[in-house]
Amino acid sequence: MGQGAHWIGMLFLKTFHLLALAAFVSASSFTLHDSRSAAPAGFIYEGPAPDSDQLTLRFALAGKNISGLHNTLTTISTPGHVAFRQWLSADEVKAFVKPSSETLAAFENFTSANGLSATSTSPHGNWVSVNMSVFQANTLFRAQYQRFSHPSLAEPLTRTLAISLPSELVGHVDAIHPGTDFSIIRPQVVVQPQPSLVKRDHGQHPSASCNTSDPNGEMTPACLQALYGIPSTAASARRDNRILVTGFLGRSPSDGSLSDFLGEFRRDIPRNTTFNLTKLDNPSFVGNGTFDGVTVEADIDIEYTVGVATGVPVDFLSVGGDLSLSSIATAILDTISFVAGLESPPSIMTTSYGVAEADVGTALATSICNGLAGLSARGISVLFSSGDGGVHGSDDDLSLCNTTTFVPAFPASCPWVTTVGGTIGFGPEIAMNLTSGGFSDVFPRPSYQEQAVESFLAELPKDFPGTFNTTGRGYPDVALQANNFAYVSQGVHGEVSGTSLSAPTFAAIIALVNDRLLSVGEQPLGFLNPWIYKHADVFTGITAGHNSGDLCPESSVAFDAVKGWDPLTGVGTPIFDRLLQAAFAK
Repeated sequence: MGQGAHWIGMLFLKTFHLLALAAFVSASSFTLHDSRSAAPAGFIYEGPAPDSDQLTLRFALAGKNISGLHNTLTTISTPGHVAFRQWLSADEVKAFVKPSSETLAAFENFTSANGLSATSTSPHGNWVSVNMSVFQANTLFRAQYQRFSHPSLAEPLTRTLAISLPSELVGHVDAIHPGTDFSIIRPQVVVQPQPSLVKRDHGQHPSASCNTSDPNGEMTPACLQALYGIPSTAASARRDNRILVTGFLGRSPSDGSLSDFLGEFRRDIPRNTTFNLTKLDNPSFVGNGTFDGVTVEADIDIEYTVGVATGVPVDFLSVGGDLSLSSIATAILDTISFVAGLESPPSIMTTSYGVAEADVGTALATSICNGLAGLSARGISVLFSSGDGGVHGSDDDLSLCNTTTFVPAFPASCPWVTTVGGTIGFGPEIAMNLTSGGFSDVFPRPSYQEQAVESFLAELPKDFPGTFNTTGRGYPDVALQANNFAYVSQGVHGEVSGTSLSAPTFAAIIALVNDRLLSVGEQPLGFLNPWIYKHADVFTGITAGHNSGDLCPESSVAFDAVKGWDPLTGVGTPIFDRLLQAAFAK
């Protein structure tokens, strides 16, 4: 066959395929799956994505019994129940979340009829990926994939503002990604680099040098130990009690930075103490030789887990690597799949990233939250920082200072994780203005916090001008110091602030409680929230503070810390001995 005839033949086949695809789609009815009126603020429309561009779409297939997973997790995490802390195995979780044979058949028939093939991307078979062109995605899901740029991205994102399901997939697909998700990852820490760190005598008890309300105050492991009664004696370093720190955008902590930090602030811990590093998605960045907000995030998370949870093994999971296209949804999905596939999972997982809940979208946020519930059911204490935007979500924004509609953050708003807010100073501690907190627009309020949240709402002034979902999941659950933490990163000494410090420090405290439990044959704390609200009286309640955000004036509309639970500091800050006593009391 000559080249001309070959070209005509190929054109005929392509035309035939497109006509067949159009005929198949025209025979289907569609149901709107997810949509948004516009891209979030900051994104700029750059035109339609070319038909020939390739997409890898991930599909969340409907689980057999997600409500059963939620009910079981609530049961086994509720103090006093006969099944308390009888955490599930990987196979037991899989029995709840794996797709039914009908769902698998429906999706296989759909892909086969359209000349596509699916690849499983999760150990439970509930997430699959399919490669297709933009033209196919637009046609099969009545989408309009477009390109959007953003000042923090080196390259545009390809997203759609609406996506639908053909009738044969309705009830079988819970989420499609990337679809309407605009959850780009940005470091949350507030970095204040200094050419050299002024050494101060931190002592063994809180003093002016530890008081972070003082501009010269600085938080260190010794300050945290004194403030919260955290023991400095080494844990037994059991393999079944490990902290997993997750880091996104491919950055990794530096052994050298940790060594310098321990030499400065934990001289009783050998400077050669290290962590286990695992990389996912072929990260293109490493911490060594780089100084930026992402690298500082990785270093501080390791410094305040290793440096506070004395003797507890710490793992670091470095996820991603493409700074221009990284989505927090992608990073968390990859993290969930990795941890779900571990035969011996960590007892604690801590993450210091988040975005506005609305940037993710309802369907995708729900599917991610269900995945996190599966990890919690394994007996993992899944922790997230609440964010650093006050009532304005995960990140502060000057443009929101005069608005009275509050922005919930995600994954902080997921009811199956423990969310950690931030405080400042001592005698008394107060809620830090940047600590994110509020109420979910996606997830209803869980039963374990019903009474605590209702008490807060009952005391809220009737003319309170803020707008939020009064029936949503309230967060954070607990809080901890979040200001002026000393760090070392790539030879730079300085101080950093944000709930990115609170979450890993709280993880370290829980790890030390787990060590005491495991040493006498008890199960680890696992999913914490029902236990936290049952024993709220062992936490130090925070009754002062206003989470207007770090950039907005104190006068802007926000929540105030009050006695009992509040959407700034949860039930309060921990005292180690009280937590330990409650852990054994069950």
